[in-house]
Parts: sequence; structure tokens; C-alpha cells
Amino acid sequence: MSRMTVAILSPGEMGAAVGGVLRESGLEVITCLAGRSEPTRARASQAGLRDMPDLGALVQSADLVLSILVPAEAGAIAGHVASALAATGSTTAYADCNAIAPQSVRAIASRIENAGGTFIDAGIIGGPPRPTRAPRFYASGPDVSALAELDGRGIEVMPVGSEIGRASAVKMCYAALTKGTTALQTALLTAAERLGVYTELQAELRHSQRSSYERAESATQRLPAVAQRWIGEMEEIAATFAEVGVTPLFHRGAADMFRLVAASALLANGADAPDLHEAIAMLAGAAEQAGRTSP
Repeated sequence: MSRMTVAILSPGEMGAAVGGVLRESGLEVITCLAGRSEPTRARASQAGLRDMPDLGALVQSADLVLSILVPAEAGAIAGHVASALAATGSTTAYADCNAIAPQSVRAIASRIENAGGTFIDAGIIGGPPRPTRAPRFYASGPDVSALAELDGRGIEVMPVGSEIGRASAVKMCYAALTKGTTALQTALLTAAERLGVYTELQAELRHSQRSSYERAESATQRLPAVAQRWIGEMEEIAATFAEVGVTPLFHRGAADMFRLVAASALLANGADAPDLHEAIAMLAGAAEQAGRTSP
């Protein structure tokens, strides 16, 4: 019996790490690096992913494609894969593992299924796999068996039913809390800096909300690396909430906060700020500049 072949689109931080643990578990792992950047190529090489010349060759070789990208790219890559499926007559399983709204994932499912592929809705909770930590892949759809075969191979697979959209709904609601809280913490500390009461608020938080303050300290310093891709995720959460009659305004605001981070000096030279207060001071400067340029 031939071993299972899994394709990773695209080998970013999460995708390359997932591909690496799957390869280490004995699976064949492939990708397509056409048009990809040198850092992406380096990650794929380090993870041991085999490069395919194009998506047609990829879908013909793979038993399962894992789409792991920023939310804004999920629809486009699905369209390209759908075209490759139709052109080659492949029936490869396609798991959309991106942080997108249930209605977005249902639209992608239709394209993949119409092209002849099997679609799996998936939502990842947790960071890239580590020796002591496996991310959870929530999975839903009529047939999630191809993804379920990866359970215990550096990731955990959590089936949540046969309806497309359920797995993405879990991801959206979870990230609404975790990343939404990061946005709120960053916003209130930035406001305190602009109001001249950062030191007093910091002392109070350390006194009465120490765990929350420590989480804010850790999360804010990570923002330079993640803010840009979290903008789209917050917009997908807002769309998810609006679809079910819950206000989308919380997470539209969170998207705005991450835009402020992305536009600030925090991203200069790709370096993290050395401490929380310096990070917040940079954001306060960006907020002041944004206020000056607002109509």
C-alpha cells in the first residue's frame, strides 16, 4: 500500500511546520512553490517538502490538499486548485484550513465540489506544531476521512459534524475571543498612553489584573509579526457575526486596531519592540498621526 501524500498550500510559518511534522510521521508531503518568495522556499526546504512544478501535477499526486494561508488569499488559491482539478479530472480531497467565515467557506466548497474534488471545512486552533504541543484541526463536512487520517501525526483532528461551515464557526468564535482580546488590550493601553495615564493604569493592572496584564504584555510584543494577517481574520469574524444577527462592530474595530499596528513604527526593520511600553508608545504615535490626517 502506498503511503499517503499530503500537499501544503502554502508553506508559511504554520503550513511549513504542519508539513514538517507530517513528513516526520512518514507521509509524503508536497507543495508548489511557483511564484513564491525566497523565505517561503527556504521554509519548504527546511521542512522537507517536495516541490511540484504546477498545481495540476500537485492535485494529481496528492491524496489531500491542506490550504493554510492568510484569509484574504483563501478564495483565490481555491479557485486555482479548482481549475487544476477540473483540467486533470482529479478527485483529490481539499481541506480549507483558513480563518474565514462559514459563508466564505461554503462558497469555496461549491467551487471545489463543482470541479470534482472532495471538500473538507477545517479550522486550526493553536500555534505551529511543537514536540510538546499539537494544534487542533476542527473538521466538518460529509467526508472528513482524509483529514482524520492525519490525527496523531503532530496534529489533532477534531470532527464536528457533516455540515460545511461548522469547523470554521468554531474557529471564528474562538479567535473572536483570543485575538479580539489582544486588540482590546492593545487599544486600551494605547489610549492610556495618549491620555497620559499609562503608568497609573499599568500599576493598577499589575495590582488587580496581573494575569490580564501579563497576557497583554506577551501578545502586544507579538503583534509586529501577525498584525497584517490578523486584519483579514477580524473582518471574517465580523462577517460571521453579522450573518447571525450579532453586532460585527467589535471585530471591525479590532481590524482597525491591527491596521494601526501594521502602519506603525513597530514593523520597522521587522523587529519586535523590546518592551510593552515602547510598543505602546509607538502605537500612540501612530494614533496621533492618524488623528491628524483624518478628514
